[in-house]
Amino acid sequence: MTYAQTLSAAAAIDRYEQIRHRLPSATFPQATQACAGLLEIADQFDAFLLDSFGVLNVGETAIDGAVACLSSLRAAGKKLIVLTNAASYTLATAVERYRRLGFDFEADEVISSRDVAARRLGAFLPDGRWGALASPDDRFEDFDVAIDHWRGQDVDGFVFLSSVSLTDQHVQALREALDDRPRPLIVANPDLVAPRENGLSQEPGYYAHQIADAVGNSPVLFGKPFNDAFNDAMDRLGTIEPRRIAMVGDTLHTDILGGRAAGTRTVLVRDHGLFAGLDTERFISRSGIVPDFSCPSI
Repeated sequence: MTYAQTLSAAAAIDRYEQIRHRLPSATFPQATQACAGLLEIADQFDAFLLDSFGVLNVGETAIDGAVACLSSLRAAGKKLIVLTNAASYTLATAVERYRRLGFDFEADEVISSRDVAARRLGAFLPDGRWGALASPDDRFEDFDVAIDHWRGQDVDGFVFLSSVSLTDQHVQALREALDDRPRPLIVANPDLVAPRENGLSQEPGYYAHQIADAVGNSPVLFGKPFNDAFNDAMDRLGTIEPRRIAMVGDTLHTDILGGRAAGTRTVLVRDHGLFAGLDTERFISRSGIVPDFSCPSI
């Protein structure tokens, strides 16, 4: 069970709809306005919240035109924040990674669900020990709690950061541990899937909801579409009104739903992420999650 295992977009939407009761509610426009890209609608916004996977990059490859688009938005005086559910990287590593892909983001322009969770973890177990499901090389220096890779040892709570090396045995062991003794399960990446070069990878949210269905232990999820992530982004943007902010993403149930729940307007990017090569209208119709704008690429 690694990133080599993928889901189809239809299967991902099916699953998002099944766990919809755990997601925020929001209101939506009656219809979506088509546009060629962000520059066409830039005069309507003062700031853009940008998903990463499927908007800026696919896996480790920058999407054609994304760097140039953001450069033009900066030149027009727009504020930019990457708001990503990627929880495998520290802030410093994430910034270095974006720069390697050609983007010029500063540290205060990147907010990951990992950062959102790390700021709040101590409130759950101020003196507890945490076990992390994470990438093998993760070192957790950005967490101000007692935390280490979980390998079956007794801990007071679990933090789910990455599914990159997850196995069936890991999932079963976590399920049994929670069933034996309920305790906090903090999920710092609520995505069910993410676009990779070889398809849609199964992300921590996918497994966390499986476990919740099986053992009745409701996970605490940090990241889009949940409010804490958007609150942190709004704090960075200061006094900009939510209606002058666009959440730009490739996923209805995280980017678009979350943006609308936070009061922003939204832009669905179609060609590089969850809906690459698909007609988005049937998924919008089925879910009732309607973006304000839709474009093939930023």
